[in-house]
Amino acid sequence: MAHPPPLPLVVVLNGPNMNMLGLRQPEMYGAATLDDVEALCAETADRLGLAIDFRQSNAEGELISWVQEARGRAHGIVINPAGYTTTSIALMDALLAVDLPVIEVHVTNIHRREEFRHHSYVSKAATGVIAGLGITGYALALRAMAELIEERA
Repeated sequence: MAHPPPLPLVVVLNGPNMNMLGLRQPEMYGAATLDDVEALCAETADRLGLAIDFRQSNAEGELISWVQEARGRAHGIVINPAGYTTTSIALMDALLAVDLPVIEVHVTNIHRREEFRHHSYVSKAATGVIAGLGITGYALALRAMAELIEERA
């Protein structure tokens, strides 16, 4: 009996302090937890015919390693770089090196916040950016990624 082809894999990465979602500044970030985000992504991916690998780390090096591992394994990356958005040239370089579509997601609108948050190194490597739509931004990113994957097929 033939096995169906595997679903296209999208790696969903979350940077530092995203594990505190729902606890940290709920007036800004909302009440949803990272587990809620993962459930939303799994549900959305299932509807779109995608597989996801959902991860979070507070360590820059670990995020970079996961980006590098996506090369040749995944069809795209959705990333909320969180605090590394404005600081990590190394993360930007890793994303540029993997030759995959990348969608950057932010729960808040970084352009309505402090001036230092307005610049994103990750955006230099991103195909697109979704900011300010709460956790719904992850579902929108997966929808966009499904289209990008289809276009590349």
